Amino acid sequence: MGERPALQAAALHAANPYVAQFPGLAQQVHGQPLAYLDNAATTHMPQAVIDAVVGFELRSRANIHRGVHTLSQRSTDAFDDARATLRAFVGAGSEHELVFTSGTTEALNLVAHGLSDAGLGAAVLQPGDEIVVSALEHHANLVPWQVAARRSGARLRVLRPDAQGRLDPAALKPLLGPRTRVFSVTACANASGERPPYEALLALAAEAGALTVLDAAQAVAHEVPRLDAIACDFMAFSGHKMYGPMGIGALVGRRRALERLAPLRLGGDMVEWVSEQEASFADLPARLEGGTPNVGGAVGMAAAARWIDAVGRAVIDDHVCALRRHAVQRLASLPRLRVLSPGCERTAIVSFVAEDAHPHDLGTLLDHRGIAVRTGHHCAQPLLECLGFGPTTRASFAIYNSLDEVERLADGVAHALEKLR
Repeated sequence: MGERPALQAAALHAANPYVAQFPGLAQQVHGQPLAYLDNAATTHMPQAVIDAVVGFELRSRANIHRGVHTLSQRSTDAFDDARATLRAFVGAGSEHELVFTSGTTEALNLVAHGLSDAGLGAAVLQPGDEIVVSALEHHANLVPWQVAARRSGARLRVLRPDAQGRLDPAALKPLLGPRTRVFSVTACANASGERPPYEALLALAAEAGALTVLDAAQAVAHEVPRLDAIACDFMAFSGHKMYGPMGIGALVGRRRALERLAPLRLGGDMVEWVSEQEASFADLPARLEGGTPNVGGAVGMAAAARWIDAVGRAVIDDHVCALRRHAVQRLASLPRLRVLSPGCERTAIVSFVAEDAHPHDLGTLLDHRGIAVRTGHHCAQPLLECLGFGPTTRASFAIYNSLDEVERLADGVAHALEKLR
């Protein structure tokens, strides 16, 4: 074990063996080699995933189910195989089901809407019930719960972090009570990089009798949560944050929990029968997948899961976390610059604020040097307000990033601050 840090350092300094698999990175921006550090928003796709999507479109493009022709059969098989691959990827067992969505946002909306809408009779959420979310959340895991609370008459309660942006399980206990129906939390805060102890938080909420929801969008590319190891009823994630296509994601969870959701999309393929006045909904997962699915996206998402496992989850996790640690060290050494959640070890995200320098200006100057970062509130205004910050600059790492790119980032920020100040 004592040799591991030295081995990691040597690997970081070596030429990255994975970058050649990502054709989208072989370009220049403003005459500079691209250093793509916006992976918390969207990762690039390796050639293996591109080939899987293109292969489907060329050989099997057709609508699934009910078609007796060969292409429809191929498409149906590809869709079913993708579901099975992704179920295994997140440790789903026989008690779980996976529903394809357009991404994490739709998946979380599906849960919030499905628990507060009376589409299957009485809604799960009733007046006087309580919903608990954390203040670390992306707006996609907050706004739907705000609407669900208003629709149902439930009360929305917020678990707030400490001054360093950390969530404490002890602070959750007083928020849980006999009327707590839902607890929803992120596996990694996309605005700060904080990795909360979601396993302990979910377990406490489950013990209190609440349905538990995990936003795994920022974790699924490296630290993949496994449903067979956590107290989780619903987990949401997206393909485009795990080296897969845009416009595809999944909601995976316990069947008994999914069966309580009123469908969000009504129409084709989600019904058992329809008359002029009534309809009967199909069984899971079809009931929650109304309309023509993104079959090519599902194929690509499954290919991305296979690619991650081929590289190795621990390999990816070690790499991105090491890059983040080095970025924190270099950025924190710059004058009048503050890094959010500097002590968080298990994350691929580093966000920072600099005095006398607006993040949009920093981002623009970094782009001129070929460095892609994200600036703004990162769809997490309540968290940044809670921490006393406005917009930030965020860099986020993937397996194809290198130590040299972290050095370029730090040097680019230093250069930008000199110009802006």
